[in-house]
Amino acid sequence: MTEQYQCHFRERMTIRGDLNSASFVPWIRRYATKLGLVQAIAHTSSDRIEIELAGPVELIDMMEMGCSLGPIEVWVETIDRAPVDGEII
Repeated sequence: MTEQYQCHFRERMTIRGDLNSASFVPWIRRYATKLGLVQAIAHTSSDRIEIELAGPVELIDMMEMGCSLGPIEVWVETIDRAPVDGEII
């Protein structure tokens, strides 16, 4: 039997644009949960949301794509990502 090992990473994702944080933040939490990512919202405002995410890099990539397409009431202009404290297992 073979075991599959997945590396987990921690990243800070900064979303900028015309954001309705009252509806977008709950959407982000639900989507991250569906992907199985550990998440913590670090900052919210009408033009910037910062999230710390932990999980496989492929799922963090999916989170970025989902947020860029996001709900109709937000307009995401940019998403920046940066590692936080390196890799975790």
